[in-house]
Amino acid sequence: MKSILNTSLFTALLMLIGGSLLAQNEPIVITGTVLDYQSQSPIEFATIMLGSSQDNSVITGTTTDEDGTFTISSDTENVFLEISFIGYVSQKITDFEVQSNRVDVGTLFLSENSQTLDEVVVRAEKSQTEFKLDRRVFNVGQDLSSTGASALELLNNVPSVNVNIEGEISLRGSGGVQILINGKPSVLADEGGALGSITADMIDRIEVITNPSAKYDAEGSSGILNIVLKKEEKKGVNGSVSVNTGIPDNHSVGLSLNRRTEKFNLFSQIGAGYRELPRDNNTINQDLLTGTTILSTGTDYRNEAFYNVILGADYHINPLNVLTLSGNFAYEVEEQPSLTNFRQLGGDDLLVSEWYREENTEATNPKWQYELQYKKDFEDNEDHTLLFSALGNFFGKDQSSEFENATITGSEAPSNQQTETSFSETKYTFQLDYTKPFSDKVTLEVGSQYVITDVANDYAVSNLVNNEWIQDAGLTNIFEFDQKVLGVYSTGAYEGERWGVKAGLRLEMTDLSTLLTNTSEDNQQNYANLFPSLHTSYKVTKRFSLQAGYSKRIFRPRLWDLNPFFNIRNNFSIRTGNPNLNPEFTDSYEINSIYIFEKVSLNLGIYQRYTTDVVERVSTFENNVNTFKPLNIGTNRATGVELNGKYSPNKWLTFNGDFNYNYFNREGVFEDNSFDFSADQWSSKLTTKIKFPAAIDFEVTGQYRSQYQTVQQTVSDNFFIDLGIRKKIMNGKTILNLSVRDVFASRNRESEILQDDFYIYNFGQRGRFITLGLSYGFGKGEAMEYSGGRRR
Repeated sequence: MKSILNTSLFTALLMLIGGSLLAQNEPIVITGTVLDYQSQSPIEFATIMLGSSQDNSVITGTTTDEDGTFTISSDTENVFLEISFIGYVSQKITDFEVQSNRVDVGTLFLSENSQTLDEVVVRAEKSQTEFKLDRRVFNVGQDLSSTGASALELLNNVPSVNVNIEGEISLRGSGGVQILINGKPSVLADEGGALGSITADMIDRIEVITNPSAKYDAEGSSGILNIVLKKEEKKGVNGSVSVNTGIPDNHSVGLSLNRRTEKFNLFSQIGAGYRELPRDNNTINQDLLTGTTILSTGTDYRNEAFYNVILGADYHINPLNVLTLSGNFAYEVEEQPSLTNFRQLGGDDLLVSEWYREENTEATNPKWQYELQYKKDFEDNEDHTLLFSALGNFFGKDQSSEFENATITGSEAPSNQQTETSFSETKYTFQLDYTKPFSDKVTLEVGSQYVITDVANDYAVSNLVNNEWIQDAGLTNIFEFDQKVLGVYSTGAYEGERWGVKAGLRLEMTDLSTLLTNTSEDNQQNYANLFPSLHTSYKVTKRFSLQAGYSKRIFRPRLWDLNPFFNIRNNFSIRTGNPNLNPEFTDSYEINSIYIFEKVSLNLGIYQRYTTDVVERVSTFENNVNTFKPLNIGTNRATGVELNGKYSPNKWLTFNGDFNYNYFNREGVFEDNSFDFSADQWSSKLTTKIKFPAAIDFEVTGQYRSQYQTVQQTVSDNFFIDLGIRKKIMNGKTILNLSVRDVFASRNRESEILQDDFYIYNFGQRGRFITLGLSYGFGKGEAMEYSGGRRR
């Protein structure tokens, strides 16, 4: 590992030195403003293309900001500018007056085009990453990752972010990430559903907030991903249709429509499909005192037909007031066939008995979400805003399972079982935010949030005794979960030309109660906590910036952490919850630096996280049955370094790299057992993008995660490769896409637990996934991909 670490640091140093040498030739900076000729209003996202006057080739490009301004740089004076936007007549500027390496082209006016032109609009890619006061910003360009891709695919190309096969999102290797749309919870922010329906052409930027300020919900120690959507400018009817198929079975069809007028923006999506998700499992449970062993191997499936409808509308009451109402309804019909083979070995490793356990599970899962939002802008400043939103979510599951055991040899297999589950979860989020800039440099934010979560889970287990189903009272109960969180916050920020600081304080009051209705066991928790934050940044030069930050975070136990009931698919490996769990609290410190040049960008960060009441899953062992449940065990102090880089040696080749290393120290005692230990772990990701002739794009991503430890487990290292190829047809209106996830079927999870009296081995593997998709955009829409939502 030392050699790999040294190689990575040496490569980063070479890139940094190379960039510094190139920086000796000061470029020419070109600025200007683009306005609508009739309304005199700024045109956001207008394309600014910089070309060579010698051969008319494209050098680079950018897009205008919200106020219509732009900045672009050139290494030579022999260039021209072309300004274009959908529905407008393009302008070309060839004459420049360079003064002190700067050019100001002034205000440029674009007139609407009276004819609809089927032309190719050249959209250049922005710099991938830039620094803001308390976040890193990934600007979305028209490269492979943003043409015809979904938001989930795009997130997988953001440094520090990973999206696995099931759509689960992690940030710097950790889960629990908050997903926001335009800075708030949204119908579209559900990674298990509608997030897959957001196309990359709808996204302006993705903000990576690894150390959130007090403005944001303190939940989630891994940070926040804020997806900022473009302001829709495509008037008329726009849409896209997509068809996908794959191996294992993964078939879907989706239709997206958008209608924009002066007052209304109507949007919708309809989708349906069927998919399978197989998983191979292998476990070993060994009693080291008696020598007896239980071996189990098998494959389980989650087969699902799904249907999804999204409807929404923006109503522009006037230029300063917008009302939005949107909703999403999804329905899933689920089957879970599985077959697990068991073998019991005696202390002499001789076969004692052999049997199999077959599962047949059927479930229906209705889901709905709705969102009401009101936004008011004020005339004195475009950043002076008032925003109110109300978001409602519901998820239900009506599930029945039958488990049949059959003896192959030896003693009789355990009795047959069946389960019934009736589950419902309702969540409401109300949020009010007010932002007031007092000047170009000073801004005040205040706001509040109220979240209500109500869950009921009716779970029953029955055993077949003498051909009669007898309910197991010890495993049958109704679990009720009710949580209310009220938060209020205030932040103040100063951001000058070079230096900025932002400080904030958030108060959150939590009221949590759980109840096992059959046994009257309850757990009441009522607590209030302060969450301060402090961020500062300094722009050393135009190409080099520094940022430091501190925030306090909380991780509240989820329903499945608290619910004591479990799935009995493998009744020798039982997962259960702990209704007495306490929340984790984390103090997070970071120092980041970023260096950006035309072809190279580097981000180096050092961080430390100190967490108390750490939630760890601990195994207990009895009669060869492994029962693992979450417990609060001690503290964890993690110190790490992260390096992200992008290098584009030419127009057709781009490398994106991500390296993360952390060393952690665990301290804790449970039932007189010490869990003190120190360890480290690291991960890396490299994505290579190649643009071939004939509008063909190729992308390959390799990821590696080192071995790491928990309080009991050792989790093996893992390496896998994903690749994709995309062909654009009809000027980009049609896209043919082929992707292969886990090319060598090496993406797995393997772990071992070795204690004084027992040994446990677990192995799980999803395997290779191949998907072929065809997308077509009509009107002024662009081709997209619809693949349905992630299972729950």
